[in-house]
Amino acid sequence: MASAGDSGTGQVTQTQGDAADQNFDYMFKLLIIGNSSVGKTSFLFRYADDSFTSAFVSTVGIDFKVKTIYRNNKRVKLQIWDTAGQERYRTITTAYYRGAMGFLLMYDITSQESFSAVQDWATQIKTYSWDNAQVALVGNKLDLEEDRQVPTQDAQRLATELGFQFFEASAKDNVNVKQVFERLVDIVCDKMNESVSGDAGALANGKGAGLKDTSPKSTGCAC
Repeated sequence: MASAGDSGTGQVTQTQGDAADQNFDYMFKLLIIGNSSVGKTSFLFRYADDSFTSAFVSTVGIDFKVKTIYRNNKRVKLQIWDTAGQERYRTITTAYYRGAMGFLLMYDITSQESFSAVQDWATQIKTYSWDNAQVALVGNKLDLEEDRQVPTQDAQRLATELGFQFFEASAKDNVNVKQVFERLVDIVCDKMNESVSGDAGALANGKGAGLKDTSPKSTGCAC
């Protein structure tokens, strides 16, 4: 795991296991953001380690995990950052938005407050991230359906208005966790292809400058 003192450019020191493996076709930096206690850390651990515990304490600053997946015969290394949701850490976490190719914007389906904050988080993404960063809106804690406060149709409507992908998921029951990440990777790949076929320099300049390691072997994404 990384500490809050690491650089926000996506070029971090990686020493263990998968993190140190340099044999990949593409590397994508993804961020999980949203209010505190919506389940961001649990979601990341479920995806990266296939583990779940309800004993997590609030993330301090920012941590990350690395996972390598295969999409259409390409080896894609994902650097997934788990951010703190508390307001006092906002300055730290927004520094990591630069260079991120995708975001999981998470709310808790049992918390109307967390859903009401989605628009503010979306504004943060628009303000601090790469212009073409892709976003999945994720309603977590689907296992607590009986306590639902946020209707699915309301979240779907907001996601459509914002131009985001939409999922409801459960880290606890492992529902839609893998699917969220794979869909996000796929649409990032699609956008990369569009950038390469349209403006080949779009991905390597401006806010996306931190992504220079994204494609070490070729310029387009065939995933």
